Amino acid sequence: MTGKETAVKAFFLRHKKLHIWLLAELCLLAAFFLTRGRRAWMNALAGRVTTPLRRALGALCSRVRFSVAEALCVLLVIFVLVYVIAAVIAVIRGKGRRGRRLYGAVLGAACVALTIYGGFCFLWGVDYYTDSFQQRSGIYAQDVAADDLYRVTAYFAEQLNASAGAVPRDGEGRFDESRTEILRQAPQVYDALTEQFPFLAFDDRVPKAIHFSRVMSRLDFTGFYCPFTGESNLNMDSPACLLPATAAHELAHQRSISSEQECNFLAVLSCTTSGMDDYAYSGWLLGYIHLGNALYRADRDRWKEVYGTLSGDVRADLDQNNAYWKQFQHSAARKVSNKVYDSFLKGYGETAGLQSYGTVVDLLVAYYRNRLA
Repeated sequence: MTGKETAVKAFFLRHKKLHIWLLAELCLLAAFFLTRGRRAWMNALAGRVTTPLRRALGALCSRVRFSVAEALCVLLVIFVLVYVIAAVIAVIRGKGRRGRRLYGAVLGAACVALTIYGGFCFLWGVDYYTDSFQQRSGIYAQDVAADDLYRVTAYFAEQLNASAGAVPRDGEGRFDESRTEILRQAPQVYDALTEQFPFLAFDDRVPKAIHFSRVMSRLDFTGFYCPFTGESNLNMDSPACLLPATAAHELAHQRSISSEQECNFLAVLSCTTSGMDDYAYSGWLLGYIHLGNALYRADRDRWKEVYGTLSGDVRADLDQNNAYWKQFQHSAARKVSNKVYDSFLKGYGETAGLQSYGTVVDLLVAYYRNRLA
């Protein structure tokens, strides 16, 4: 063995466990990225392994009322802070071994980060490469004609007005349903829709309320699904008028629907067919917001015409929602969060990034235009 080979071996053995850990993670990630294009394999992996595992984790975490996902996030932040401080102290005290200790600290951090990322790829990333809702349902997003967009948007405005009076309202005419009641009803929101799409059947559990919801708002999140705990988590600080639709969106992720656009579409459909007044109103509102924004860009005059038909109660909810999110629009955290999440979506095949939320319009128009003919 040459001197160079001996040095390499000594270097490897100096942090043997960390190097083995790193190599194992890199091999697992390489296997994922090399096989993710094989849909049959991904379908089998999701159906037999990852989906049952996530559901088992969800059943376990449902035994406690607080969000286990939020608790893990807090613990992760604490761990990172303690790890960085401990690493800095170790390097300072290392004297002649500072380079070695710095390398070990960085290597350990990389192993932890790759383990978390690898777990995410295994538990959730797989679902980005399985059969989508569109493929399983036969309902596909299609090019939208201006007339069809106008008709469907006008229809949603009519339904909004019709359902606005069925929900509790405060003294200023704004949606005022109890958030606790909204969470309690959530497990029933997909009952009717599963009759139309049996593959969506799932034993839902009550979504978890996030304690640090204001932080979520600063990051521009109304909810998130955590594959490590199988929980649907909701922002409880943002306006309640869209909370039911957000709950339905996150429960769509529980059904292994990874696409954000498909989850928004399912949120609208499940809410408006649920038979629950607060969920129905929230579903029509979510759909109108997406459709209205698209119509505004396509034909300003027709948008004004439709918007002019909205009742005062609906406008009060739209104004409240717009005012709430406007206060965070210049937040640095929001900009960074959106950029990171945009890159994340593109990394898993959602080529439009955050714009994929807008393409829910294509699905809504494709679904409703024939029903309005």
